[in-house]
Amino acid sequence: MRPITACLLMSALCLGLAGCGSVEERASAARSAALGFGAALRASDEVRACEALAPATREELEEDGPCPTTLAALRLDTVAGEPLATDVYGEQARVVFARDSVFLASFPEGWKVTAAGCVPRPGRPARCEVKGD
Repeated sequence: MRPITACLLMSALCLGLAGCGSVEERASAARSAALGFGAALRASDEVRACEALAPATREELEEDGPCPTTLAALRLDTVAGEPLATDVYGEQARVVFARDSVFLASFPEGWKVTAAGCVPRPGRPARCEVKGD
């Protein structure tokens, strides 16, 4: 095998392996963000939970009043326990818990919750208590 060809093959292999690590790193970061959101809710720290929301999601909640007050009124208790699965698709992620799914999007400052309190509905989109446009 020619040295240039071998070098190109090794570069492609390294890039492929780095891409896999990148996906796992993003999945881990999304999982951490979802767990942090759930921990804030369980601690009744709605201010911190609101900071974990994506801008459009927070704006939609604030249509009914201040985010912390509106979020507290929803009494979300579904984001609990260890995640059962984490799926990452580009800049979007879903973290599945026993009684909830949390959807997230990647922003420059990290993963933010775009929807929570989501219950699957066969053949239809999930029904979410917290969501944004």
